[in-house]
Amino acid sequence: CSSLAIGTTTGYRLFSLSSVEQLDQVHESNEIPDVYIVERLFSSSLVVVVSHAKPQQMNVYHFKKGTEICNYSYSSKILSIRLNRQRLVVCLEESIYIHNIKDMKLLKTILDTPPNTTGLCALSINHANSYLAYPGSATSGEIALYDGNTLKTACTIPAHDGPLAALTFNSTGSKLASASEKGTVIRVFSIPGGQKLYEFRRGMKRYVNISSLVFSMDSQFLCASSNTETVHVFKLEHLTDSRPEEPPTWSGYMGKMFQAATNYLPAQVSGMMNQDRAFATVRLNISGQRNICALSTIQKLPRLLVTTSDGHLYIYNLDPQDGGECVLIKKHSLLGSGKMEENKENDLQPPIPQSYAATVARHSTVPSTSTMPGYSEDGGALRGEVIPEHEFATGPVCLDDENEFPPVSI
Repeated sequence: CSSLAIGTTTGYRLFSLSSVEQLDQVHESNEIPDVYIVERLFSSSLVVVVSHAKPQQMNVYHFKKGTEICNYSYSSKILSIRLNRQRLVVCLEESIYIHNIKDMKLLKTILDTPPNTTGLCALSINHANSYLAYPGSATSGEIALYDGNTLKTACTIPAHDGPLAALTFNSTGSKLASASEKGTVIRVFSIPGGQKLYEFRRGMKRYVNISSLVFSMDSQFLCASSNTETVHVFKLEHLTDSRPEEPPTWSGYMGKMFQAATNYLPAQVSGMMNQDRAFATVRLNISGQRNICALSTIQKLPRLLVTTSDGHLYIYNLDPQDGGECVLIKKHSLLGSGKMEENKENDLQPPIPQSYAATVARHSTVPSTSTMPGYSEDGGALRGEVIPEHEFATGPVCLDDENEFPPVSI
């Protein structure tokens, strides 16, 4: 979550998210119109683009050199593309293609997948655990888990009753979150075993279309956005485990009674009692628009980012200790000039509210970007270690720039 890529009617743009106040445009291309897929390999120069003009063709570019590395055509429209340092996955409605990203060779074709009209799939960003998740059924919420390294099916997870709407891995590829088309319950499973770890209830009043699910880089938080005006952030913790020596109180006694009772209740009832409410929320001033959320550390503080389909980026402060309502601190336009001059008029709040500063003063446990597992700038390498040359084999996809993957600054 250190950069942002957007596709437009005129091409695509890449932005750096290293600052709250200023949105730096890294690259802009107007060579291909009507771009509806643009995926960048972390902070490298490799970018994959698909246009409405040729929806069956994938173009791979080295944007710093201004060269096309290769292009591939498929039997039907490309619905989504996922990539990490090991694999590039192309998802069509009824098939999935897995390429070796080092030389772009096709390693595996998964044919006759259940109809997947939205191209829903997730790939772990940790290339050591290149797990791929996609719908295993068009009528139920079954998840097919595939090992992209061994090219074998790992397991099938019966996640929800209804069809799936969202899937995402955490940064290490050890957890998978999912939501169904109803959008009322979000579940988190262990990978590769598929055991249910957490269950969060987003709401019971209305069904929603969850468009985005994302973990924080340290896997402590899970964010969900939908077509409503509310963005939910859940905290992944087992409260009963963190306070084993709690002094006896009436509420504590009743809590243990309820916990014991769940062993004798039907599964549906006991599951309800174990669900947690949102730890933090965001109230957008719009609803009904497609949006994508992210949890990132910018300028050493945890932020919640929301990008909407009308071309705006909203940046909120997330209090990792107390949660609650997140404070909007910046709004950027993604469709204006690269300098983003209008941002001077968009200072909605002081950069750091008092309550949040107090949180930071209490030595928040949220790690800095340089120590986060799977941090995108170093791709899982040790701190201060340059990505070794063998990460990219010699061949057509050789990102050999000297500063392609600089050491992580501490």
